Amino acid sequence: MARNIKVLVVDDSAIVRKVLSEELSREKEIEIVGTAPDPYVARDKIVRLRPDVITLDIEMPRMTVLLS
Repeated sequence: MARNIKVLVVDDSAIVRKVLSEELSREKEIEIVGTAPDPYVARDKIVRLRPDVITLDIEMPRMTVLLS
């Protein structure tokens, strides 16, 4: 028997996390194992929850990249 695909949804918008989680959950082989508002919270959840897939927002808070 195939196991579910475990997904962690990471986005700074609570609405996006909710909608994306709800829509992905409609697929019977997808299991939302958690959500996170930023990459630092996500890091801890990745270690604990061991997701197969992580969805990420293009621009994340607290992750400013300095370009030269």
